[in-house]
Amino acid sequence: MSSLQRKIGGPALVQHLTRADQLIDDSLLAKHGRSARTLSKEGPLRLTLIALAANGFLPAHSTDGPVTIHVLDGSVTLDVLEQEYQLASGDVLILAAGVPHSAKSAEGVRFLLTVVQPTSAATES
Repeated sequence: MSSLQRKIGGPALVQHLTRADQLIDDSLLAKHGRSARTLSKEGPLRLTLIALAANGFLPAHSTDGPVTIHVLDGSVTLDVLEQEYQLASGDVLILAAGVPHSAKSAEGVRFLLTVVQPTSAATES
């Protein structure tokens, strides 16, 4: 399943995601407990659909830019600087640049991750 790396060709880009566009690779999800699909990669902006299987886990990490996590379905616990945030469908968590965080999900979750990379990092990728 390929990433959808669509570029903005003008002042705006509307993506009408089909059901197939919103799917996560179930074989990767089963094998690794997580899977991701890039929806857009434009300059400093990264938009990624991420799924964690039941009991799935993302180890601690951080990014050079600010992050938003918007839960689409399921639930997830984010550990941010030794504080836990319980998120459910519809919740949004916003993190400042460089803040370490990890994620785990008891029941499974799909969320939309948005990262804005600093300009120097965005031009290198």
